Amino acid sequence: MAEAQVVGLLGATSLVGECLISQLLSSGVSVSAFSRQPVVQQPNPALSWHSFADAQPDIGSIQQWVCAAPIWVLPEHFALLEASAARRVVVLSSTSRLTKTGSADMAEHATAVRLSEGEACFKAWADSKSIEWVILRPTLIYGFGRDKNIAEIARFIRRFGFFPLFGKAEGLRQPIHVQDVAGACRSAIAAQGAPGRTYNIAGGEILSYHDMVTRIFVALGRRPRLLPVPLLAFRIAIVVLRCLPRYRQWSVVMAERMNRDLVFDYGEASCDLGFEPRAFALSTEDVEKVKG
Repeated sequence: MAEAQVVGLLGATSLVGECLISQLLSSGVSVSAFSRQPVVQQPNPALSWHSFADAQPDIGSIQQWVCAAPIWVLPEHFALLEASAARRVVVLSSTSRLTKTGSADMAEHATAVRLSEGEACFKAWADSKSIEWVILRPTLIYGFGRDKNIAEIARFIRRFGFFPLFGKAEGLRQPIHVQDVAGACRSAIAAQGAPGRTYNIAGGEILSYHDMVTRIFVALGRRPRLLPVPLLAFRIAIVVLRCLPRYRQWSVVMAERMNRDLVFDYGEASCDLGFEPRAFALSTEDVEKVKG
């Protein structure tokens, strides 16, 4: 498929969406961006914004699309994609589709089910309309202090001055920077071998949960204070923390997973998409916006 001249983007105000807009515009590709919320138009002729709160605009033909919104909301926009004569749609899912299916935490299990059903629904729809599809499953996304993974750990450290660990916390991780996720989306728009494929994408470095948290302390300019906590104490602490809105989604399962490997081979993405992720090297920009 030739390089796109205009790309339609769903979930344009998400962290990945904003990074993708910047990358596409820098490469000379125009973007037709869609969001649920009204957005102030930027003075850029290559970028047009559309809000689903407004009447459906006449957007004409847009053959390449990326969905950076949760995959389970995509069916709401199938009619829009069909009306635009879409030929290829790239969608973000998550490796949580694989790691949380058997989770004892009902909320996590429900998320895994929604991801699985979302992928199946998307593929069935695309195949029925002869639309090329690509699914990307990133691991632990981080970047610019706006993610729900590394930023949450940094926020806890800033607020309490330490971080609790269950056991040795030796479970392996591959944090992936949001810019690398956006880059994979951009490559998948035009890559020849990508249609009809699902790719796991991960960071370029494998490290233990313990070492990952240690690097967050260093990026914050703090001496690491890692506190080993027995599981029973974790259960009690989680009950207390969940009284605070920010920690309402925390669970004991999250602690238990600190000693479980969550590693994925991204070789196929490297081969087909030219995917070359960076190592886990937190910049000041990745943590400076995190407030305690």
